[in-house]
Amino acid sequence: MSIQWFPGHMNTARKEAAKTMEVIDVVVEVLDARIPTASRNPLIEELRLVRQRPSLKILNKADLADPAITQAWLDLYNRQPSVSAVALSCHRTGDAAKVPQLCQSLAPHRNSSAKPLRMLIMGVPNVGKSTLMNMLLKRRIARVGDEPAVTKVQQRHKLNDRMAITDSPGLLWGTIEDPHVGLLLATINAVGHAVVDDEAVAEFLAGILLSRYPARLTARYGFAVEGLTKTSVIDAIARTRGCLLTRSGGGLDRDKAARILLSDYRNGTLGRTSLEIPDRQIEEHAHIARA
Repeated sequence: MSIQWFPGHMNTARKEAAKTMEVIDVVVEVLDARIPTASRNPLIEELRLVRQRPSLKILNKADLADPAITQAWLDLYNRQPSVSAVALSCHRTGDAAKVPQLCQSLAPHRNSSAKPLRMLIMGVPNVGKSTLMNMLLKRRIARVGDEPAVTKVQQRHKLNDRMAITDSPGLLWGTIEDPHVGLLLATINAVGHAVVDDEAVAEFLAGILLSRYPARLTARYGFAVEGLTKTSVIDAIARTRGCLLTRSGGGLDRDKAARILLSDYRNGTLGRTSLEIPDRQIEEHAHIARA
């Protein structure tokens, strides 16, 4: 599934981000802890490396991710030069409050009213960037929603006399060529409903859950997973949840069942699950595609 989804404001955001990168000290990149690689926009990395800016990578929504796998991602990122990584849940005020000091450690020379620390926060849509901004500023300045592209324009805010942060709109790249990456982004609702098919995304998710967290499916929906495929998981959910098409002789409403699975995954009802694992992604991509 190749995704082409680049609303006009995102093109503007890319140009603004490139310009702002010239006058900031630290790039704060918000990732989804469940899919750190897929939710990392290569454009952001490209822009910061051109300007040689250090990066704080926030693995947000860590409360929804598998903690052992999240730690593996942190170990990987923290070995990279000019990079610091931390796992947070930005719904918790205490977690968000850690961000300024972590940024300060990456640019210790910017620590006065004459030379304030200037941060730029970036990320793909729907990774929790707006929630983090609201928590940092302790007031509602960014609209929050479970839909991509909520923030539309770049906004600069003072945290105190020594720190300022610029909020950039969620930034996706123009065409997502890798179908695996496109599906991973769709599972966290980072792309609009108009460009993805819920059944295809739910089947993809079901394949990962069958491979890595099969007991979660049984616990949530009450069916045994032995012998099931990613396609038949959706049918099984439709049967157990009574998802029927009233106008076609009572056939299974697979679209409704798909939306149930996606909703349960996105809100954490299925438990703490990670969809990407360091160093195992290529192997698992092939396995899941064949399931």
